[in-house]
Formats: sequence, structure tokens, C-alpha cells
Amino acid sequence: MKATQFFIATLKEAPADAEVISHKLMMRAGMIKRLGAGIYNYMPMGLRVIRKVEGIIREEMNRAGAVELLMPVVQPAELWQETGRFDKMGPEMMRVKDRHDRDFIIQPTSEEVVTDIARQELRSYKQLPKNFYHIQTKFRDERRPRFGIMRGREFTMKDAYSFDRSPEAAAKSYETMFAAYKRIFDRFGLQYRAVAADTGAIGGDLSHEFQVIAQTGEDAIIYCPTSDYAANIELAEAVAPATPRAAPTAEMTRTLTPGKSTCADVAAFLGLPLTKSLKSLVLATDQLDEQGNPAGSTVWLLLLRGDHEMNEVKVGKIDGLKAGFRFATLAEIDEHFGCKPGYLGPVGLKKPVKIIADRTVAAMSDFCCGANEADYHLTGVNWGRDLPEPDLVADLRNVVEGDPSPDGQGVLAIERGIEVGHVFYLGTKYSKAMNATFLDETGKPALMEMGCYGIGVTRILGAAIEQGHDARGIIWPDAIAPFTVAICPIGYDRSAEVKAAADALHDELLAAGVDVMLDDRGERPGAMFADWELIGVPHRVVLSDRGLKEGQVEYQGRRDEAATKVAAAEVAAFVKGRLKA
Repeated sequence: MKATQFFIATLKEAPADAEVISHKLMMRAGMIKRLGAGIYNYMPMGLRVIRKVEGIIREEMNRAGAVELLMPVVQPAELWQETGRFDKMGPEMMRVKDRHDRDFIIQPTSEEVVTDIARQELRSYKQLPKNFYHIQTKFRDERRPRFGIMRGREFTMKDAYSFDRSPEAAAKSYETMFAAYKRIFDRFGLQYRAVAADTGAIGGDLSHEFQVIAQTGEDAIIYCPTSDYAANIELAEAVAPATPRAAPTAEMTRTLTPGKSTCADVAAFLGLPLTKSLKSLVLATDQLDEQGNPAGSTVWLLLLRGDHEMNEVKVGKIDGLKAGFRFATLAEIDEHFGCKPGYLGPVGLKKPVKIIADRTVAAMSDFCCGANEADYHLTGVNWGRDLPEPDLVADLRNVVEGDPSPDGQGVLAIERGIEVGHVFYLGTKYSKAMNATFLDETGKPALMEMGCYGIGVTRILGAAIEQGHDARGIIWPDAIAPFTVAICPIGYDRSAEVKAAADALHDELLAAGVDVMLDDRGERPGAMFADWELIGVPHRVVLSDRGLKEGQVEYQGRRDEAATKVAAAEVAAFVKGRLKA
């Protein structure tokens, strides 16, 4: 490819509305152009990256036995009404009507459509297992689209769906897809982690997120540097302290703490370590009568150590809270504690509440908590002596760096990541709702067991840039760069020798299957180099009159600090060797 045949439109400065580095660099490199809020044109340079990402995904999905099809962007509402998601999805799902006033949706995902295909086409156990996938445009009407393509409204996604005859067979399909995803992300050339993820209301333990490691990532990834353990923050287990609770050494004392309503302020005021303080969180669950009318509520007191944070996903798995919970109202708090928030605690309650202590709290002694009286706290509080043992001890908190790893193989560390893929066992959630059955060996109908597997194709671009960039621009891995090699001839339009050498090198690399770009625009060296560093091409070869007279050219990798002189006659072989490495 020659630059004058292509379209290159770089900018010196990013638009004012570009926030994160990937958004800024994609705009500056001419890879995307904003059309509307969260909606972008993918320009030729950006589209080349997308096509390479798609190519790797297709090869590995096909290798894993998945079958490609294509489902429409606009889907009839009837299918979504069968599963109840037409109403449950909320405003993120765009609903439209056709000229006959029939309801349709702009697909955010395709479980309903693919399940409809399966229930019509997969009638016998002999046709299973089957895995259908497509790479297609999705639309989710984000309230605040931001960060360029990282949180846009229109995006491209690869979603796959497996259909099996039993949970055991579905687990095998899951493992096949998990292995395929590892190959895909290995081939992308990105640093990533596959982390165990929460399965939500569906339950089970088959769910993994694929996270691209980046300091700017929104997600916290928990891992053990000395083992294979990795999980997202919602799932990572905070194990119980290994040492038993110490015996009391202090008397419970009511202490004045004027205006000190946070754990940090109270601990500092009293000269106590924050780890000796107790955080009280008051939740409520509502009951309904047989007619669905309000029939009272139950108040719960959750106790965490002062330096720990509540994990809502974990709390939502506790019996009694699974159906949903909310934070208690001020009236409910006053009714049960006789005090305003900031001074609450488990001692001397006005009315009984359900008390759940985090595992760490259950092992604490001589701790400090609210006295249920404004401007007062209690110190030297102990379980069993000053208050009854909690109704339940559970893992309620987010893990922190240095916590023991749940596998017992070391301690936990935390890094940031960007979720770009997810593999998930669905079970019969959709097949039951849509009556997607097959005839088993006995001739009886049985529900299909399903799995779903997604990769955010366009999000890969943003995540790769967040991981790979410097002050000069993007640093693409070879496999997904828009071009692998840039030939930069100085004086291409003025020197016959430079032009001939550049053309010959271009043709030789092209014939060898290298994705090469020859910059024949006649730009000044500084401007030409700046463009390709901004765009992020991994390998650059510079030819000049002076160098050719000396029989040399310059090679520089995008991550290299300086150029390397290479014999002009050997440069093609040198570049091909670097690509293999």
C-alpha cells in the first residue's frame, strides 16, 4: 500500500471533548470521526485494525468448531417479550416502530434471536452440541456516552451461543470457548487476565471476564502473583482471619466524640488504629402480601471493619437479601437505633435488627463502634461479653491488597483492567422462557443448555491503546496494527535512488505477505515520522540518499529508543526476522 492511495488524516491536537487517552489518540490518528454522541465513523485507518481483530476472532472461533451466521440489527419485539426483557432492559435498549406500528428493537445482544433459531432448527440430540456466532453492530443507548469507543452507544461485538444436551456437555462447550478466547487474546498480543466473575442471578460458577491490563482501567482485578488465582472485585473472596479472636483486655467505655461521625475521624480523635473501628451499614428488605401490596420491612445491620468497603454483590447472595435490598430510611434508622447515622452500632439497640458481621469483624476484640447516641462512641467492645454473637458471619467486603489468597498460595495484589470479553454459562434461562427444546435419546423433549461468549471488537481498539501508548502516540501490537511496517523514504519525490530503493523494498515485503505502507507523500522527515509514531505502526524503515550511498538504511521498532543501522541489501530479511521474533 502507498500512502497517496490511502487516506491519512492526522491531527496535532485532540478535540476538546476527548477525555481518555485512547479517545484522544484515535481522533488524532484519524481512526474515528464523531458523528453524534457515542456514535463514530470508523475511518480507513481504524477500520483496518477492526478487520484484523475480526480476522483473528474468526479464525479461532472456526478452529473451535463454532459456526458463523449473521443476525439482524433490527429485531421484532415479540421475541424479547417472550423472555420479558422488552420491559426489563430499560432505556438502554432502543425501541422503534415500523410503518405498521409494530414494535422492534435495535439489538443490544442476540440471545432471543439465536434461541429462536435453535428451537426451530435443532430438534434432536444428534444435532448437539452446536455453537453459533456472529460479528455484528450493537446499540445500547447509554445515558452518558463517553470515553470515545470505550463507552459508546453503537459498537461491534462478537457474540457466540452454545447449545448442549446437558449441564455436563455445556461445561465442555464452555471450556472449549475459554481455551479459544485465550488463543484469541494471546494472538492479539495484549497483556490480559482471565478472571473469575460473578454469575449473578443465574448462579453456578462458570463465568470469566477477559480483562486487558491498563492503569486507566475501570475494573479492579484481584490476583495472586504466586499462583493462578484471579477474580474480579465482585467475586474475590475475603477469607476469614487465620488467628482466633483475642480475649478482651479493655472495659467497654462510653466516650464523647463531638462531631466525629466517620470511622476515620473517630479513630484519629481517639488515637486508635482504623482497624479497631466498626462501620455500621443499615439495610432494609420489603415484604409484600399475596396481592403484592407492602406488608412491612425487615431492618438489617451489616458490620464491617472501619477500613473496609461493602461488596454489594456478596451481600446480595445472603439469604434474606437475595430478593433485593435497599439502604434503610432515616425514619427506619431512628425507629431501631434511636439515633442518626454516624453514631450507630450494635450495642443497646432500640428495636431488634438482623446483625450480620463480616468475617474480619467476627474476629475482632476491644473494638470501637457507635453508641447509638449523638456525639458518642463506645470503645473496648467485645463479642459475647458486651453484645451477643452476630446472627450471621459472612464475607461482606471487597478484598484489599495484601489479603491472603483464597487458594492459600500467597497474598492478593490488585491491578486495573478493561473488560473486553466475557464467557458465561446461561443454563436454561432463555431456552425455558422460549421453550427451546430437543428430543433426547428416549424421544422426550428436554430444554437446551446454553452458554454465551462475547468479545467487544471495537472496544479492543480502545483497550489496546490504553495499554500501549507513549508521548508520541499509539503503540500497536504487530497482529492488530493498521500496518505492520512503514517505509519512510526521505526525498522520495526528489531522489531517483531513494524512490527506486523504497519501491523495491515495498514490493519485496508485500510479496512476502507483510502488511507494509510506503509513505510516498514527499513529506518532511519530522512530519512523516510523527504521523507514523502517532498512528502506532510497530516497525519503521527510513531510507535516505546519504544512507544509501553508505549502503545502509535505518530500522526502528516503535518501542525502541533509537534507530539501528542495517545494510540496505539485507533490510528486507532483517525486517522479516523482526516480524517473526
